[in-house]
Amino acid sequence: MNATATDPVFPPLELQIQHIRQLHVDGQYAPALQAAQALLTEAPDHYEVLYLVARNQRYLGQIDAALQTLARMEQEHPHYSRVYEERGHCYVVLRDAPHAIDALLRAVNINPALPSSWNLLEGLYRMTGDTANAATAASQVATLKRLAPDVVRATSHFSDGELEPAEQIIRAYLLKAGNDVEAMRLLARIGLVRDVLDDAEILLDAVLKIAPDYRAARYDYASVLLERHLYQRACEEAEKLLAIEPDHLDYRALYASASVGLGEHDRAITLYQNLLQELPGAADLYLSLAHSLKTQGRQAESIEAYRAAAAARPDFGDAYWSLANLKTYRFTDEEIIRMRAAEAAPTTPVVDRYHLCFALGKAFEDRGDYAESWPYYSQGNALKRSESRYRAEIIETNTRQQIEVCTREFFASREAFGDRRPDPIFIVGLPRAGSTLIEQILASHSRVEGTHELGEIPRMVLDLQGRELDLDNPRYPGVLADLAREDFLRLGKKYLDDTCIYRGNKPYFIDKMPNNFRHIGLIHLILPNAKIIDVRREPIACCFSNLKQLFATGQEFAYSVEDIARYYRTYLDVMQHWDEVLPGRVLRIHHEDVVDDLESNVRRILNFCGLAFEPSCLEFYKTARSVRTASSEQVRQPIFRDGVDQWTKYEPWLAPLKEALGDALVRYR
Repeated sequence: MNATATDPVFPPLELQIQHIRQLHVDGQYAPALQAAQALLTEAPDHYEVLYLVARNQRYLGQIDAALQTLARMEQEHPHYSRVYEERGHCYVVLRDAPHAIDALLRAVNINPALPSSWNLLEGLYRMTGDTANAATAASQVATLKRLAPDVVRATSHFSDGELEPAEQIIRAYLLKAGNDVEAMRLLARIGLVRDVLDDAEILLDAVLKIAPDYRAARYDYASVLLERHLYQRACEEAEKLLAIEPDHLDYRALYASASVGLGEHDRAITLYQNLLQELPGAADLYLSLAHSLKTQGRQAESIEAYRAAAAARPDFGDAYWSLANLKTYRFTDEEIIRMRAAEAAPTTPVVDRYHLCFALGKAFEDRGDYAESWPYYSQGNALKRSESRYRAEIIETNTRQQIEVCTREFFASREAFGDRRPDPIFIVGLPRAGSTLIEQILASHSRVEGTHELGEIPRMVLDLQGRELDLDNPRYPGVLADLAREDFLRLGKKYLDDTCIYRGNKPYFIDKMPNNFRHIGLIHLILPNAKIIDVRREPIACCFSNLKQLFATGQEFAYSVEDIARYYRTYLDVMQHWDEVLPGRVLRIHHEDVVDDLESNVRRILNFCGLAFEPSCLEFYKTARSVRTASSEQVRQPIFRDGVDQWTKYEPWLAPLKEALGDALVRYR
C-alpha cells in the first residue's frame, strides 16, 4: 500500500526511542511517558520501549503502574537485567528493602556491570546491618570504577545479550586505548558467543601474554579451546587453574567437559559426581554425568541421572530427549503427562520445547501411535529450524566448486602428495545412515582403534577458508590449487599429530565424522593411503531418521523436509564426482546390505582395509567401548531388521519428502 498525504509518517523505531530517552534526560517525564506509551501500539513487546514506560512511570511517582509494566516486561524478556534493576528502584521508593535487595540481586546476577544496582545494594545492606554483603557490593562498585566507562557500558550490553552495540563500543574503544586486557577479553567473549572462535582464541592468547595471572581470561581461553575441540589444550589450561584453586566449581566443571572430549569418561564421571555432592540440584551436571555414563554403556546409571536432571528442573527438555535418545527407554504414562504439560506451558523456553517435542514424538512412536507421534516430530523440527541460520545453497555451492576444482587432472598432477601413512580409516556419509554400526564392527578388530567423530578435518577446512569468511564465495576448495607439495605433507602430518591423543597402540584408527564426505578430495591429497568408507542408506529411511533425530550440535540441514532432501541429493552429487575422479578410492557400503548379509559385508570391509578376518567383528555388540552417537545403545545389540523399514509406519505423512527427494529415490544405488 502506498502512503497518501493523510497517512502519518513515523521515524524509524530507534529514532523514536532516542527521542524518548532525550526527553527523559531533559526531565520531561510526562511527555516521555506519553511518547513511550504511544510507541507501544507500534512495538507492544519491545523491551526498551517497555523499560522506558516503566522508568518514566517511576519518575512520575506512578509506582504501582511501573511495577505492572515491569511484570509484563518480565513475561516477555525474563533475562533482561534492567527489568530487575528498575524493579529494585521501585521498591526503594516504597521503602521495601527486602524486595529491593532481591530484585537488585537478580539484576546483577544477569549483568554484573550495573553500577547503579551495586550502589543501591551497598546502601541497602548497610541500612539493614549486613556489613559482609555491603563490603562485597562496595568491592564491585570499586571494580567498575577502575574500568574504562566504555568497557563497563559494553559489558552491560553484552550481559543483556545486546551483542551489536557491545561490539561497536568495545572495538571503537580498543582503537583508541590499545591493549586493554579487559576490553580484549570482552571482545573475545563476544567472539565466543558469535562462534568466531579463531579470533577469540587469538585475543585471549594475547591477553594471557600481557597478564598471565588473569584467571578469568584463562578460564575463557580454556572455554574457547573446548569449543574448538582442542581438548588436550583445554585440559592443560583447566589444570593450571585448578592448581591455584582446586575447589573452584567452574574450573572443575570445565575440566570435566574437556575430559569428555578426550574420551576420559572415568575421570569425567568422578568429577561430575563430586560436583553433584556440592550442588545436588544442578540439572545440567546430572545431564552431563548421564551422557558420560551412557557413552560407557552404563545404561541403568545413565537413566537414573537423566531422571534426576528432569526432577531438578521439570521443564528440562534435554533430560527427557536424552532418555528418548537412548532408543531403548520407554516413558511411563506419568512422564508423558508431565512432558505434554511442560511442552504446552507458555513459560517453557523454545529450546526446551523442541527437546520435549522430539521426546514426545519418540514416546508415541514406541507405543505405535504414529498419528500422535508425527505432529510432535514436525513441531520439534519447525521450532528447531526457526532458530537456525542454515542455508542449503552454501552446501550446494561447495559441492559445485568441489566438482570444478577437484578434477581427475587436478589429482593426477598431485599424485605423490601428502603424508603416506595408512593409519586413518574415514567413515563418511549422512548421519543416521548406519555409520556407527560400521565403526563398531571395525573397532571390534584387534588392529583398529575406535575413536569418535573427530573435528580435525572440519577445523582444517575452516583454517583453509581463512578468517574473512565469505559464505557466498568461499576460498575453499579453490585454495587447494594454490597449495604446494609441502603444504599437503604438512597438513597430513598435522592431522595425524592432532589425532594421536585419541589413539592407543593399535596401528589403525577410525575417524567417523560423517560430513567429511564433502572433503574427500582434501583427505586424498593430505592422506593418500587412508581408507575411506561411504555408508549409504536408502534415501527415505535415512532422511526420515534424520527428521526424528535432534542432534546435540550441528547437522542443521536435518530440521526440514526440503533441507534434508536437498542435502541428500547434494551428497549423491559429490559422491558420484569422487567415484569418477578417484575411481576405487572409496568403498561404498549399503546399510540394508549389511543388515541382510552381515558376514559377507564384514569380510568386504576388512578386505578393503587390508585387515585379516576376525570373528569378533561379527560379534561387534560384545565389544566394550565408548560410543557417543545416537546409535550408542543399538550397536550394543545384534542386528535386527526392525529399524530398516520403520519409515513405512509414517508413510501417510511422507509424500512431501518423496517428492523433494525426486530421482534420488532410484539413483542412490
